[in-house]
Amino acid sequence: MINLQNIFSNVPKVGSYSNSNETSLVVLTKYVVAAIKILKSHVGFKYNLLTCITGVDLMLNSYRFLIVYELLSLNFNSRIKIKIFLNQVNFVLSLCTVFVNSNWYEREIWDLFGIFFAFHTDLRRILTDYGFEGHPLRKDFAVSGYVEVCYYESQKKVILEPLELSQEMRIFTFQLPW
Repeated sequence: MINLQNIFSNVPKVGSYSNSNETSLVVLTKYVVAAIKILKSHVGFKYNLLTCITGVDLMLNSYRFLIVYELLSLNFNSRIKIKIFLNQVNFVLSLCTVFVNSNWYEREIWDLFGIFFAFHTDLRRILTDYGFEGHPLRKDFAVSGYVEVCYYESQKKVILEPLELSQEMRIFTFQLPW
């Protein structure tokens, strides 16, 4: 078993753990850029490829969101995950100056979760429409929506109208179809 305390002593972290070939560091939100810069530039690490940034909604926990940065070292053939926990009101510093490809991932997380990345040069919606309200991957996002789009032949136009779901019109059969 590798002693992570000796290896990652230069990286500002809250905790670290390893199981099989996966290493994870939990870092304070304010130190995430510094930690990733160290992991990228240090001669002993060389995690020079950002493979993914993922957001997770932990709705009922004390922290609302988890962001996971996955880094790859091609020199040492190893992967590491950097995890940060944050509330709804907190923001994260952008990694665009460290990894150029973080631009896309940060825009996705902003669009789908509403997590703000400070100092991001082009933080705008990327997967939903510009007029879209809300963030679809949050667990408290309404699943059915509030409006429906209908085309009326008599008026020859498309109209947005409030969604009406009447329970008495539904027929539930609890028999298996096969």
